[in-house]
Amino acid sequence: MRLYDGGRSPNPRRVRIFFAEKGIALPELIPVDIAKKEHLTPEFTRINPMRRLPVLELDDGTALAETIAICRYLESLHPEPALFGRDAKEQGQIEMWNRRVELGLFSSVMAVFRHSHPSMVELEHQVPEWADANRELIDDHLLLLDLQLAANPFLCGELMTVADITAGIAVDFMRPSRIPLPEDFANIRRWHGELAARPSWAA
Repeated sequence: MRLYDGGRSPNPRRVRIFFAEKGIALPELIPVDIAKKEHLTPEFTRINPMRRLPVLELDDGTALAETIAICRYLESLHPEPALFGRDAKEQGQIEMWNRRVELGLFSSVMAVFRHSHPSMVELEHQVPEWADANRELIDDHLLLLDLQLAANPFLCGELMTVADITAGIAVDFMRPSRIPLPEDFANIRRWHGELAARPSWAA
């Protein structure tokens, strides 16, 4: 296998953390420099027509794109620890929270970054109003997260799951997106501190 990797970008980090939490050695890493627009080259477009990272290329040449698709593939090969859930109930809860975070906080933070950060001027058709609209949603997304974490060590209970990886990366990416984390979200701060202390978080 080979992993086409985008460095500190959120989605490549999610996959590398997933590998680490599974205890799976990373495959050969192929760095793709987004700032240099290497993901837009004809060579990379042949690998992933969506021109997004990461991409896991299997030994038979199959290219798996989309972060959660890659993680599900790895989970099927290495079911323990079960980051997508150990039974039907857990799997439903984890899927629910991962979707809530992806379509909520994660999506809004990405929109703010893509449509307001100077480094994205040459990579996106920036719409500042879209950044502003998403910035106004951030506190509502954080409140939902904080309330869930008030009663649980992790988003779906006692164990870390893929939903925590998605949410933790979203909170991480608030900093380069210039979005402060309000002090009163104490449960998020406790949980995020615990995530950041895990060895996988350095992946």
